[in-house]
Amino acid sequence: MVRIKNVENGSSAYRAGICAGDLLEKINGNIINDVLDYMFYVAEESIVLEVSRDGKNLSFNITKSEYDDLGLGFDTFLMDNKQSCHNKCVFCFIDQMPPGMRETLYFKDDDARLSFLQGNYVTLTNLEQSDIDRIIRMKLNINVSVHTTNPELRCRMMNNRFAGEKLKYLRQMADNGIKLNCQIVCCPGLNDGDELRRSLQDLGELMPNLTSMAVVPVGLTKFREGLYPLTGFTKESACETLDIIEEYQQIFLEKFGTRTVFPSDEFFLIAERELPDEEYYEEYPQYENGVGMLRSIIDEFDKALEMAEWEGENPRHVTIATGYAPYKIIKELADKAQERFPLLKCDVYPIRNDFFGETITVTGLITAQDLIAQLKGKNLGDELLISSAMLRRDTQDFLDDLSVGDVEEALNTKIRANGNDGYELLDAIMGITY
Repeated sequence: MVRIKNVENGSSAYRAGICAGDLLEKINGNIINDVLDYMFYVAEESIVLEVSRDGKNLSFNITKSEYDDLGLGFDTFLMDNKQSCHNKCVFCFIDQMPPGMRETLYFKDDDARLSFLQGNYVTLTNLEQSDIDRIIRMKLNINVSVHTTNPELRCRMMNNRFAGEKLKYLRQMADNGIKLNCQIVCCPGLNDGDELRRSLQDLGELMPNLTSMAVVPVGLTKFREGLYPLTGFTKESACETLDIIEEYQQIFLEKFGTRTVFPSDEFFLIAERELPDEEYYEEYPQYENGVGMLRSIIDEFDKALEMAEWEGENPRHVTIATGYAPYKIIKELADKAQERFPLLKCDVYPIRNDFFGETITVTGLITAQDLIAQLKGKNLGDELLISSAMLRRDTQDFLDDLSVGDVEEALNTKIRANGNDGYELLDAIMGITY
């Protein structure tokens, strides 16, 4: 039973007589608990809505085009509360956050509905057989944080005694045609080496319904007092991990025609190896996991630079702030642009992550405090360019709750945030707006 918050004027629900405040109970005889139930059953052309109004049960017949929205609004996007994580993983980034930050940053979601709707990764540990049955019935593709297929090790890494037995759901879903994207957060001394080989071997048996798999290195902040003693990857261990991944890529490529498993860009940077070419990434199925993002940006930037033309006779000076990990690549791109356009000056500064600790080198975790501290007093030119990954989704706020405006005021410069896109980056460098 879900409370209807509002009804859109002129919608099919409005015309049928449904009112704000009604409690939605069933659609075509099916109980509605959340947004997945609602989306699945409302897709029919002819539906019967059962609601409760002031203690009375009412029924409404509605005919509409297939997949058309009814025009109903609910209190929350999920029509329910987010499901929180039941694990305490030894590598969990949220457990490594400093105290005193906003409350939402400490919430760990582990919600299969958000996996389908927004691409979030789930561990399966708070799912029951009925949940898996619903996923199969509704044919919902899902993203799973596997980490290891060794049941005992999975329990230990996730600090959840049920984590190992939940692996059986992977086979159930794959056998029923559910497409799976998986990820492994790789921790030296735990699930790397032979344990990684085991996981890749086991997950390969889910083909062809395992559509992709990412292996990403554990991220360690300076706030790990009292937590499991983990170490980060070295050049040597990163090379060993890349070798294992490439070994299984060849196996999968020969057997299935796809590499399936991909390392995140960080592994190549730590190992000091060249990034593979575009073909390697097979249309970037794990792009949002940082797999192939740098290669894509490089290729897009180069294509954009080929076609670009400098307009006008005015010089332009900009500064790019980036993390230590991609600094070399971003600097090379900036140098290409300067070489092409003599009126352009583009400085690039790597920002040391004092907030989370120097072991965090990615751009997306740079805070406003570190930007201000390390760029104050420098000639930043016409604009400071940052990645939009530094900002909270759909906001102008950094992780430390300072805003873009706060940084602009502190540094006395205009800030321009651009997405992880080579075309956007060149536009920002050249000052092009649309």
